Amino acid sequence: MRAFVDRKVFVLPVILLFALVLQPACRKSDSQASANRGPGAGGPPRAVGVGRTERRQLTQTVVAPGTLAADQQATVSFKVAGRLERIDIDLGSIVRKGQAVAFLETTEFRVRLQQAEAALQQARVRLGLPAIGDDDQVSIENTAPVRQAVAVLDEARQNRERTRQLVKQGIQSTAELDRVESAFKVADSRYQDALEESRNRQALLLQRRSELAIARQQLVETTLAVPFDGAIRERRASVGEYLTAGSPVVTLVRLHPLRLRVEVPERDARGIRAGQSVSVTVEGDTAAYAGRIARISPAFQEQSRTLIVEAEVDNQQGRLRPGSFARAEIQTASTDDVIMAPVSSIVTFAGIQKVFLVKDGKAQERNVVTGRTEGDWIVVEGVDPDLKIVLNPPGNLSNGQPLTINQ
Repeated sequence: MRAFVDRKVFVLPVILLFALVLQPACRKSDSQASANRGPGAGGPPRAVGVGRTERRQLTQTVVAPGTLAADQQATVSFKVAGRLERIDIDLGSIVRKGQAVAFLETTEFRVRLQQAEAALQQARVRLGLPAIGDDDQVSIENTAPVRQAVAVLDEARQNRERTRQLVKQGIQSTAELDRVESAFKVADSRYQDALEESRNRQALLLQRRSELAIARQQLVETTLAVPFDGAIRERRASVGEYLTAGSPVVTLVRLHPLRLRVEVPERDARGIRAGQSVSVTVEGDTAAYAGRIARISPAFQEQSRTLIVEAEVDNQQGRLRPGSFARAEIQTASTDDVIMAPVSSIVTFAGIQKVFLVKDGKAQERNVVTGRTEGDWIVVEGVDPDLKIVLNPPGNLSNGQPLTINQ
């Protein structure tokens, strides 16, 4: 047992001495290996795609949610009452301005039209005009009642003058002159009455002409035409149903342009002006739709401190639907020039963002601070414009590693 302990005490100092001798040699070997690699060697060349940083001018935008609505919506109905005979559209039908979409039974309206035509002909004949014609002008003096009254009046006038001469000569008595004077006044009254009767007939002719126009218009209005281009949002009547005047038949909406109504917070509303561009996106659609500010409320909403803004959104393709929830980006003003880089060049690790520049054919790592994104570009601070920059850098790309550029 004592011999084993003495052997252990002897071996431990020998091992420690051997380790002290080898340590400087190992350090020298590591230093030599590092010197042989040289600074910036970084391994074998890597093939990468390259872009450039650019100096660009951004546009300030205000983002606000809103709802798309039809620019025009109308409940279309007949102006006259009748039974619905035919309807040619249904929910979702696309229609054009002036297109006939529904029809009433016309038998009763045609009979009314015939009655109005007959009444007009009767009124024309009573004024001495042909039964059929469009010229309703007539001279009152040439009507039959007036001509008859004029003849009676002329006869009474002559009798009065003749009797006056005879009375002066003493041949006729004064009583006869009084009778003749009375007859003349009666004839004059009948003449005035004939003038009034002829004017009344002429007015009646104009009335009959108006009644005929109304009957014709009512016959036309048994056909229902839409007032503008659009689509049928709702069908509200069925064939065979008796409709009173004004009863709703269909609800029509205009699909182009659409109206986007948004509420902009007071802090963002100062730069909004009519005519500014608007980019609109909707849920489930990656496309952006162009619009412009058309109307701005003159006052803020007191409760919410927001400004009502309405934009007109292009929808010629019909891809947007009224009632959809939308997100509007309103371009309000232009900023100063900023440095931007492709989004694909940004590398994020442990909360630090960096890019790899291409300098002398090698990768040069550079920490950056990013800002607003616009499309495939992002604002960066920490680099200069017009520098070559690695796109989609590989995860194991290191600083100083040689690069080959993909063409």
